[in-house]
Amino acid sequence: MLGAVFFWLYKQRKEPELEVNDDLSVHYIDVGQGDCELLISGGKTMLIDSGESQYAGKVTDYLKDLGVKRLDYVVATHPHSDHMGGMSRVMENFDIGEVIMPALPDEDVPTTVFFEKFLDVCENKELTLTEAKVGNVFQLGDAKAEVLAPNQTKYEDVNNYSVVLLVTHGSKKFIFDGDAEKLSEKEMVDAGLLSRIDVYKVGHHGSNSSSCAAFLKETQPKIAVISCGADNPYGHPRDGALKRISTYTGEIYRTDLNGTINIVSDGKELTVSTERK
Repeated sequence: MLGAVFFWLYKQRKEPELEVNDDLSVHYIDVGQGDCELLISGGKTMLIDSGESQYAGKVTDYLKDLGVKRLDYVVATHPHSDHMGGMSRVMENFDIGEVIMPALPDEDVPTTVFFEKFLDVCENKELTLTEAKVGNVFQLGDAKAEVLAPNQTKYEDVNNYSVVLLVTHGSKKFIFDGDAEKLSEKEMVDAGLLSRIDVYKVGHHGSNSSSCAAFLKETQPKIAVISCGADNPYGHPRDGALKRISTYTGEIYRTDLNGTINIVSDGKELTVSTERK
C-alpha cells in the first residue's frame, strides 16, 4: 500500500522549471505550399527549411527585417523542393554556423538542381554537414532543440527521413515535424521519445499521411500550426487530419488563412500573433 502511495506521489510531482532569461520567438513564415520556420532565442538563430525557390527573396527579406545577420543553425528536414528549394539562395545572404540534415542512402540522394545548388553553397562557404541523429541536442539561447527522428537509416518514402525536432524553452515545448508520416511518428511513439507538447508544427502540411492517432495521443498539442498554400492541389489540410488534431485543440493556425504566424514563449506563457486574422 505504501508503495502504491509513493508511486502516485512520484507521478504527481512537478519537474523543476528551468530558469529562462530570454524569450523564444518562433516565426512560421508563409511560403505557400511549403515549410519555413525561424527560431530566435538569446541572440541565436535557427532556420528550419526555406520553402520553394520562388520564396527565397521573401524569406531573406523577412530575416533581414528582423535584424538577422547570421544563422547559427540551418536545418534541412529532407530534400524536397517545398522544404529546401530556396535554401541555397537564402544561405548565400547570411553567415552560417551549422547545417543539419538527415543522412540519406546513395540511392535516395537527389540529383535535382536545387539540391546541387545547396551543396555548392555549403562547399563555397566551407560548411560541414551535420547528420541529424536521435538524441542530438543543439542549444539556442535558453532553448534546446533535440532530434527525435529519423529513427531508421532506410525508408521507402523520403518524407520519413524528415528531421523532427523537439524544442524546449522553460516549461514550453514545440515540435517541428517536417513531412514525417505515420511510420516515423509511430517509431517515435514506440521509442518513448514523445510527451505532451504545447505547439505542434503539423506534419506534411496537414496531410492524412501524418498526425496519426497514436502520435497525437502522446503529444496532445495545445496549439497546432499548419503550413500550406491557399487552394493547393493536394487538398491540404485534409479533413481527417484536422478532425484528429481538433480532438486535442481548437487553436489551429494556418498559413493559407493567417499568413505568417509568430509564437513567443517567455518560458511559462505563449503569445500568438498572426499576419492576418
